[in-house]
Parts: sequence; structure tokens; C-alpha cells
Amino acid sequence: MPEGQLLWEPSAEAVERTEMARYMRARGFESYDELWRWSVEDLEAFWGSLWEYFEVRASRPYGKVLGRREMPGAEWFPGAELNYAEHVFRTAAEGRPAIVHASELRGLSEMGWDELRGQAARIAAGLRALGVERGDRVVAYMPNIPEAVAALLACASIGAIWSSASPEFGAPAVIDRFKQIEPKVLLAVDGYRYGGKDFDRHDRVHALERAMPSLERTVILPYLEDEGDWHEAFAGDGELEFEPVPFDHPLWVLYSSGTTGLPKAIVQGQGGILLEHLKQSRLHLDLTPDDRFFWFTTTGWMMWNFLVGGLLAGSTIVLYDGQADPDRLWSFAAEARVTCFGTSAGFIGACMKAGAEPPELPAIRSVGSTGSPLPVEGFEWVYEHVKPDLWLFSTSGGTDLCTAFVGGCPLLPVYAGELQARCLGARVEAWDEEGRALVEEVGELVIVEPMPSMPLFFWNDPDGERYRSSYFDMYPGVWRHGDWIKITGRGGAVIYGRSDSTINRQGVRMGTSEIYSAVEALPEVLDSLVVDVQRADGAAWMPLFVVLREGDQLDDQLRSRIARQIREHCSPRHVPDEVLQLEEVPRTLSGKKLEVPVKKILMGADPARAASRDSLANPDSLDFFSELAGRIVSPTR
Repeated sequence: MPEGQLLWEPSAEAVERTEMARYMRARGFESYDELWRWSVEDLEAFWGSLWEYFEVRASRPYGKVLGRREMPGAEWFPGAELNYAEHVFRTAAEGRPAIVHASELRGLSEMGWDELRGQAARIAAGLRALGVERGDRVVAYMPNIPEAVAALLACASIGAIWSSASPEFGAPAVIDRFKQIEPKVLLAVDGYRYGGKDFDRHDRVHALERAMPSLERTVILPYLEDEGDWHEAFAGDGELEFEPVPFDHPLWVLYSSGTTGLPKAIVQGQGGILLEHLKQSRLHLDLTPDDRFFWFTTTGWMMWNFLVGGLLAGSTIVLYDGQADPDRLWSFAAEARVTCFGTSAGFIGACMKAGAEPPELPAIRSVGSTGSPLPVEGFEWVYEHVKPDLWLFSTSGGTDLCTAFVGGCPLLPVYAGELQARCLGARVEAWDEEGRALVEEVGELVIVEPMPSMPLFFWNDPDGERYRSSYFDMYPGVWRHGDWIKITGRGGAVIYGRSDSTINRQGVRMGTSEIYSAVEALPEVLDSLVVDVQRADGAAWMPLFVVLREGDQLDDQLRSRIARQIREHCSPRHVPDEVLQLEEVPRTLSGKKLEVPVKKILMGADPARAASRDSLANPDSLDFFSELAGRIVSPTR
């Protein structure tokens, strides 16, 4: 299937039923392109219109939409005071659950809006009794379960600042994150179950306590066993109260992947996240109170925070905690009657490799994919094996803004390999090295105008130097995200992976995702990793590492087929200098391949400094590259 082939388009009736169409007509526009251009050219009018359209409730009104426009440092809705959690419970839908959830320890269950509000009220009262006040930090070492959602909403209601990590994270990785923000209270589980195995977490919790002297109290939820004081600490009654806070008051702290150095502690505000997630959930994802919104994630990935934002549309959010093998996850989606199924390109690739055949899914109307570029073959598989008449939207964004800035639009067709559109209010462009905008050419993904959910600041970055150097060094005053992107002539986009791991061979640049798509189309290849190494003597060496199916061997014939596949599907210049077999590709806990850290190791960097092993799903996989680096003297082509 060629890139750009039309796969699906909404009917005229379906378009008119969307909230995006209603909003667009109310603004007097006839096409999404017109609406998008207005949204990025008249920021004050656009974001002000969202405030009115979504009837944002504020205890104090704003003076103007945009106080300062420059990046970094844009000031949004100065003077306004509101509360994120209040807006979540404004959308409570009578007779529908707020949360549907299951895990390897709990069967499929529902939690009503009243029950969620009651839990949040008890946790908020308990936190206040523990001395938690507005601006204090509460951290959670918890899985993707309803108690974590209730705790987040409780913190937001007080004006406390939330941060979370999945209990699969090792203690050093969690300490690197949480210690930076000096939390007052730690919420944790006693353990969890994954892949049928039980994992006790008492020792890790004690390690966190020893490493964070700011902690005044730890509250343990008895999740794996019956040991814990959660129900005693959060046993009070009373109504959930909402503390009014400034628009830019911190809501939560997210973290970069942490593959190199100390993770960036990214602070995002209550008002910015509220407006951004209202926009995404109700307009771009077209969620309604009739929807059941699922994304496979953990509490350590920004997609969990994004999933909670689905409550702002009045939708039921669907949580799953456990191993995500293809058969189990699709069966769960059928059982939970999921209407919007969110996953990753890696999961769809695993379904393809496993020959998965999802059950009948009558409720599903959309599938979302993120985490890495979804190749053409992934689009094709979804339409052939999941459902022929559904809306598939691939998205790109990130932790840095806790949203997608290129992704789905329910008004537009779906083309193979393409993201449908740049999101409203996101002036995303492809730029060359001189800062010129490109169309139908690959360039740096930049955001030219500010967005409300951009970081307020990084924690422990008082002069903002780390914030500026992370995004604004290359193009002063313009956000450089670190991805390669092509804007198509029809306004869609193709993402080609990280710009700092793109392979540049003799002046021809190619995203690693294109190479993976070609190589992993071969039936013998389960997974792959490619890097371009510049040695100290100036020689370039581009090795390709492949994981093969059990029983297959990397012989000369397969090497030749791999070379031919890349030559024909990518570029003769990107045929690897060497193909090596390994047992597994190193990945972060969110499933991303470790291209840059592997490149650094092969260039002689200390492996301990190149990658934080505690932030990896398979840390022992790095040993292969450490040993290989020790054998390399001066590789040549």
C-alpha cells in the first residue's frame, strides 16, 4: 500500500454530528483548514472563543487572553482563577460510569461519578489532615487504577501539585524524578501483579522514603495484599471543595524519559491543561458522554494524564493495569465496550507480528496511535483486521505539552501513513536549518506560536536556562521539538522520528522509522535498531541490529535481502555497513527505542551516563552494546 492512499473518510452525516463541526460553523468557517489558520493567526480570538464555547467557570475573570506572547514566558489569561477538578465534575453524566477498569488483580468493574467524587473528597480531606496545602507536592507510586485518578483530582481540588510514577519503575528512577520536587506526601501500593507474577513493593517504598527527606507521610494502598493504611487515612466524609487557583498555578509535574542525565521536571498549569484537554477531548477526539475512552498506558507516561482529561468531555474513561499482549487487550476492549481505543505504534506492530485477530468490536468507532510513527503497514493492518469502517488517527505530541499537536480531526479523511492535521491552536511547521518553512519536504518540527499547556517552567531551573536550551537554542523564540516532520500539500503531516537520531548519509536525510518499516516488513525480522556512529577518526559507521524470529539465522542470504529491502524502500545510501543480530532492542518503559543512548555508547560514552537503566523496560539489553563498544577500534565502511 503506498503512502498517502485514501483509507477512510467520514460521511456528511457523521461530520455534522461532530462537535468540531458545530464549533467550526459557530465561528463562521466552512473548512477545517480555514479554522486552523484562524486559530494560529489570531491566538487571542481563538483561545478566548474556547473559554466561551466550553463555558469555563472562573471565580475571578481574566483581564485579557494573552498578557505576554513571547516564547518562553507567554502569559495566558492573567487574573483568572479556576480549578481543574471542578470542571471534571461539572461534566458528570447521569446514569453512566465515570470509570470502567480491570487489572490482573481485579475483574472488570465500573465506578460511578458519585463514587469517584466521594473518593476524591475523602482523599482531599485526608491530605488536608496530613498538612497538605496549596502548592505542596503529592507523589504517587501507583498503577493505572481508579484510586490514582481520584487522588489526582483530590490534589487538584486543593491546589496541591501531583506527580506520579508506575510501580514498575525502579527505585533510582523514581527517586531521580520525585526527589527534585521535594514532596510532602507519598501515595503508594504494597505491590502489583503483571504477567501473572506478583511484585512486592515494600522495599522500594522504603527506599523512596529514605531518599526523600521532605516526606512527612506515606500512605499505602493494600492492592496486592491486605497491608496498608489507605482506608484509615482517607476515611473522612464531606463534600469535595474546590480551591480557586490562578490560571498558571501548577497542576502536575511530568518528566522527560530520563534516558540521559537527570529527568527534566516539567511543570504544567491548571488552566493551560484544562483548556488544552477540553479542546482535544471534545473537538479533536470527538468524545461525548456516550463514549468509553481507553488508552493503554501507565501512570508514568503523559498519556495517563491525557486519558484522565477524557473526563472533561463527560466520557467514561477505561483503565487497564496489566500485561498488554494483543489477544488480551483486544478482548478487554470488547468486554469493556470501548468506543475509542488508544494504543501505540509498537502495539500495533506487535499485533502484526503475532498474527493477532481481534474479536468482533461493535462498539469501537475510533483507534488512536501514538508513541512513535505509525507506518503505512500499521494503517493497513488496522483497517483489515480491526474494523473496515472506523476512524484511525495517528498522533504526535509529547510530555512537554501533555497533548498532541499533530493528530486526529473527525472532519477529515484518513490517508495511509499520514497524521490527519495540525491541531487547532498549534502552529506546527517544518523548518529547514535557516528557519524557512517547508511544504512536502522534511524539516525540523517547530511550534511558531505559544500554546497554553507549554511548560510553565522546569523544577529547580530558577533562571530558566535548562528550559530555554531544551527547546529554543536552535531557533530563538520558536519551539524546536526534536522531530522530523513533513507537512503535506493537503495539510496533513508525516513524522519521521527524532531529528537527533535521523540518519544523514551523504547529505540525504532519512528518519529511522522509514528504515524500520522496510526491515521489519521481512517475516524473519521481529524488531530492529539502526544508528549512525561518527568515530573519533572521522569514519562513519552505520550498523543495523535485528531481532529475528526463533529458528531464523542471520546468514548472508538474509543480510542481502535486508540490504535490498532498504535499498528499494528507503535509499541506497542508507544500506547499513553491517547487520548484527541481538536478542532484544533496548526500550524505555513507554516503549521507545533507545537510538541516541545506543549511539553514544558505541561512540565511547560511559553506558551508565548514556542511559538510566532504571528507566528502561529491559536494562540488560544494553550489555550487548557495551561489549560491542569495547571491541570496536575504528570501524570503517
